[in-house]
Amino acid sequence: MIVGVEHEGDARRLRDAMRERFEQFGLELPGDKTRLLEFARVASELQQRRGPGKPETFQFLGFVFICGRSRQGRFQLHRRIRADRMRERLREIKDRLWKHMHASIPEQGKWLRSVMSGYFAYHAVPTNMRSLQKFRHRVMVAWRRTLRRRSQKDGMTWQRMRPMADAWLPMPRILHPWPDQRFAVTHPRWEPKA
Repeated sequence: MIVGVEHEGDARRLRDAMRERFEQFGLELPGDKTRLLEFARVASELQQRRGPGKPETFQFLGFVFICGRSRQGRFQLHRRIRADRMRERLREIKDRLWKHMHASIPEQGKWLRSVMSGYFAYHAVPTNMRSLQKFRHRVMVAWRRTLRRRSQKDGMTWQRMRPMADAWLPMPRILHPWPDQRFAVTHPRWEPKA
């Protein structure tokens, strides 16, 4: 879990209290995953005072969380797909394509569409569009490479591959709302006149 607090002293007290509570049940906080770090607006400002460099990042649930800036220059939380997880998923796709190299193109295309739709459904968060585009491009390169190996008469040029990829591979889109929109939900039960 990730816990955000405003003051460092509060964070240290919370960590110590959690450690004591876990010990009551014979559990312990994992040392490699439990850490305190400066994050958000304060981290960016403190890092600028210290000199060149970037604030610390952290990884959680397949994303890297980064202290970034909006186009207006204000603090903005950026999330990117973890590079190691993307490589692992691409390796699985390449292996599956290799095993089913001689399946028909529509069969391969349907499978790739379902895999990519599921991948995008989870990872399509704001500020992650570049990673999604990179993933789609690498899947397209892997598919082209597999199709080129099917025959010694290699006719799978990029001019032929792009329309095929556009027909079968979904284009990345941001599917999840920004956090401030997601938490600003109203419901009739919460409105006084409902």
